[in-house]
Amino acid sequence: MAAQTLPQLFGVVPTGCPVITTPTTAISETSFIYTLPTRSFSHIVVFLLPGIALPPDTAAAVYISSTPQNPASFKFLGGIGQGKESAIFKVGGAENNGGEQLSYTLGVSVEPAASVAAQMSALQSSSSNADANRSTALVTVPKPSDTVILAQKIIKNAFNFLASFSGNVPVPGGSGTAGVEVVPLKAFEDWWRKFEGKIKNDPRFLERDGD
Repeated sequence: MAAQTLPQLFGVVPTGCPVITTPTTAISETSFIYTLPTRSFSHIVVFLLPGIALPPDTAAAVYISSTPQNPASFKFLGGIGQGKESAIFKVGGAENNGGEQLSYTLGVSVEPAASVAAQMSALQSSSSNADANRSTALVTVPKPSDTVILAQKIIKNAFNFLASFSGNVPVPGGSGTAGVEVVPLKAFEDWWRKFEGKIKNDPRFLERDGD
């Protein structure tokens, strides 16, 4: 019997590691497990792959655990969905008390958007009192500056690539050379393919990208 083909809905990128697009296993049609590399990393990026849209009124909840054999150990990180197709999460506690490297497992579950929003609200409320316990927390809320800097670098990379493909489409009823500047979809697809290849071959290339 042929092996089950696992769906590719999400991209997962632990810092310094290649992009993961195929889950290790699917618990159900809406819940997926990603086994992350056993190595040190400080952040995890989770995003919807191009062309993927979640069902209406749903969002993807993201969980993490260092002991996945215990379902109760999965901690809620946050969520992504329509209007927020990607997120960066900061992960702390890379080693256990014995100094051994921890192996993380990521869970992504498509759930009602209201449920994910409620969990995110609870997480934000609890994070305001988490500083005293930050050294022992498995997951901490990412600093906005980390997210902004990475997003700016990705946008800059895309803009630099796509700028040469732009052209003007005349506006109906307009005059002269006025028009709407557009970029062909194929150009974006080419950028994504090359960007994904760079991430796989050199996960840190964005960190060296000049301002």
